[in-house]
Amino acid sequence: MKKKSISLIIWLMSIALIGVMAMQYYFIRETFYQESQLFDEKVNTSLSKVASEIEKVEVLDFAKVQSRVNRDKYIAEQKKQERLAQQLDIQEEIDRLRLKQQNDYLKFKEADEALKSRYPNVTPIDNWFFETYYQNKQNRKFIKIRLEQEPIIGTSLANTYVIVSADKEVSRVNAKDDSVRYVISEFDLLSGIVNWYQIATLPPREDTKINNQIADLITKLDRIRETVLQESNPVTLFDTVAILSGKKANVVEDVALSVQLANKPLHKRINTRRIQQLIQQELASRDIHSPFNMEIRDHFKLIYETTDPKTLLEPQKLTRYTTDLFKGDIGESRGRLSIYFPNKKNIIVKNISYLLLPTIALFALLVGCFAYTLSIIFRQKKISEMKTDFINNMTHEFKTPVATIMIASESLRDPEIAADDKRVNKLANIIYDENVRLGNHIERVLNIAKLEKEDLKIEKTDIQLNTIVEDVLDSMQLQINKANGKLTKELFAREDVVIGDELHLSNVMFNLVDNAIKYSLNAPDITVKTYNSSNKIIISVSDKGMGMTKEQSEKIFEQFYRIPTGNVHNVKGFGLGLSYVHDIVKRFDGNITVKSEKDKGTTFEVILPLKKAIRN
Repeated sequence: MKKKSISLIIWLMSIALIGVMAMQYYFIRETFYQESQLFDEKVNTSLSKVASEIEKVEVLDFAKVQSRVNRDKYIAEQKKQERLAQQLDIQEEIDRLRLKQQNDYLKFKEADEALKSRYPNVTPIDNWFFETYYQNKQNRKFIKIRLEQEPIIGTSLANTYVIVSADKEVSRVNAKDDSVRYVISEFDLLSGIVNWYQIATLPPREDTKINNQIADLITKLDRIRETVLQESNPVTLFDTVAILSGKKANVVEDVALSVQLANKPLHKRINTRRIQQLIQQELASRDIHSPFNMEIRDHFKLIYETTDPKTLLEPQKLTRYTTDLFKGDIGESRGRLSIYFPNKKNIIVKNISYLLLPTIALFALLVGCFAYTLSIIFRQKKISEMKTDFINNMTHEFKTPVATIMIASESLRDPEIAADDKRVNKLANIIYDENVRLGNHIERVLNIAKLEKEDLKIEKTDIQLNTIVEDVLDSMQLQINKANGKLTKELFAREDVVIGDELHLSNVMFNLVDNAIKYSLNAPDITVKTYNSSNKIIISVSDKGMGMTKEQSEKIFEQFYRIPTGNVHNVKGFGLGLSYVHDIVKRFDGNITVKSEKDKGTTFEVILPLKKAIRN
């Protein structure tokens, strides 16, 4: 691949990567903005609910006090009347029944909240629907449970509802009790299909019989009170004002109550600890569990704050959430309740972390793929260059014997040379030697090809490595002598039987010794050793040649790689020998290592397991 094409690919991939980054940034920013808006809505809703609760509690507390005073006063004034005892008995019975009804409702409420906190999808159904479709097993097949979404106006969000209905209308069966029933369901988030559902039954919210009793008692009590009021004169200030103004007494009392409450100082009308608890509860009900700072002001006067100075180094950058207190007062509301979230950004980031983490992971994967693709491109380019060098070298290696054979063949065609038997025999030997040389080159290339295709036939028999090493060194002795070299043999391995292939293991030794000869700048000085270590035999081939750098030693087992020799071109080969050696050794569960130092020599170590170790 040309350099220009590679540059174009890199530019295109970089543009695509930058585009993906921009899209992800836009998506995360919009999600953050929407989550921020949703967070603001939750906080404002919580504050409004708290303000309403504060005002309601104040009115109830004050009303209880007034009710107690009026009740005592009423009892004191009605002691003389014969109906007082009856009124008290009825009122006590009403209170007892209401208390019992309230306890029953609290039990139902606890069971209801426990059920809804345990299951995410709880849908109420009518008792007639339960009796008609669920109790009758033949009609269960008509029950349909589905999800519906209702968009939230002004946002891109939507509320999700579970709808329980029936596909077919059948004869309705009336409810047999007042129990409260729900459908509990679980959906597949991807398809929206119901995985399972079941019916949960809770006790009734209230006892109908008790309600009827209370209603009857209240009616009876109202009749008694009406009779008493008709027989008595106004006894309170509210009654007098009501008579003079023509209004009902409870209306006048409500107005007076509002005026009395509004005139109280704000700091006496609030319970800061209770307010903090209410805010925490309301925020927790909306999945906000972060700490906050609170302020309460009476007009512009600060009367309470929980602000931590360490968290408000830049208060102008914090979002203020404010609501009015006691909105029901006559006139303008004086109280202001405000809260701050010092770590609002962290809260929102945590809420969208389920999007951030996969996004970052996918982006990292994309960058990794991009880097890996570039490394593959550069690697393939390098391999292409190495293959080009290999073809050029192979052409040169094949061209020399072919040219020699052609010259010898043409010489044999000369009648004068053909008549000389000695010259004919010499030329025939040259042709034979060059053919053998050419065949060895071809066989070497074919062996590597077979190794890659897993098509190389390898026998596994008992082999004595010392014998193979001895035979190979005897064969290579002539080449070493020709180069005026020195060969040292130290075959000290007492156990040398391994499972392998004699031909290929011999080729391994031939390649290692041949490299030691070729890469010796001066007369070769080669040492071959064998020795045992931990049920293994180690064959060491050392030379004092040109050596190599650490970077070169990491690449010598790659195909087509040849150590550069500068301007010296006397080292011939295809860069396939050590690749072949590495693959053969690995096939016999062995390992090969190399230790080399530039200009000081190289040591190859072939480590093979002994036969007895394999059996064990």
